[in-house]
Amino acid sequence: MENIEADVKNLNFYYGDNHVLKNNNLKIAKNKITALIGPSGCGKTTFLRCFNRMHDLYPNTRYEGEIILYPEEKNIISQEIDPIEVRMQISMVFQKPNPFPKSIYENVAYGLRVRGINKREMLDERVEKSLKSAVLWDEVKDLLDKPAFNLSGGQQQRLCIARALVTDPRILLFDEPTSALDPIATGRIEELMIKLKEEVTIIIVTHNMQQAARISDFTGFLYLGEIIEFSNTQQIFTVPKEKLTENYISGRFG
Repeated sequence: MENIEADVKNLNFYYGDNHVLKNNNLKIAKNKITALIGPSGCGKTTFLRCFNRMHDLYPNTRYEGEIILYPEEKNIISQEIDPIEVRMQISMVFQKPNPFPKSIYENVAYGLRVRGINKREMLDERVEKSLKSAVLWDEVKDLLDKPAFNLSGGQQQRLCIARALVTDPRILLFDEPTSALDPIATGRIEELMIKLKEEVTIIIVTHNMQQAARISDFTGFLYLGEIIEFSNTQQIFTVPKEKLTENYISGRFG
């Protein structure tokens, strides 16, 4: 399907007997930013983590339905698909910056080393490219052997973005990536995401509706595990079709 990166069909997810996501359907547009909004505990992060099979790391979890990746038309939540293979194509950036206790260089090179790439020339080239994509190269090019923990919070989050980009993913997942950052660092990350969609498809969970309105092309509103409304961002924020969406966006609950 042209211009569609992934198609979510009747997605259900369970933690044990707890039915968290209920019959969700939406299409993720290629090289666009799709935002997921909704009150705390509505299933946004659970939904996001289905895309790179993070739930497989925990016992007693179960998926139903499909997330079809195009153009291969493969269902990435199928038990026949290796979650490691999925994570090679779909990277994640978390709420709080989580650099490894390594140098700046080794943080970015980590994903390549895991895949058996150890040739210095190739590592150098890919590390530099990823740091440039994350708009961090100019700030750290003379500090590559220094610990990543020396960086500021905003720099650490951009380092984590560089680390996620180094394996050339098709989809980048962001789970409230600016909630621990100050307004200036938040602005830089938002600008970076808008730039990055030229390279990758982005899905972001955010509790900040202004952020969703500023940076996303499409927005889905989740409530109690269900996508209540999904449309282009301008429509969701100006003329939502569902009363529940309107109530949430206008601040009547959540």
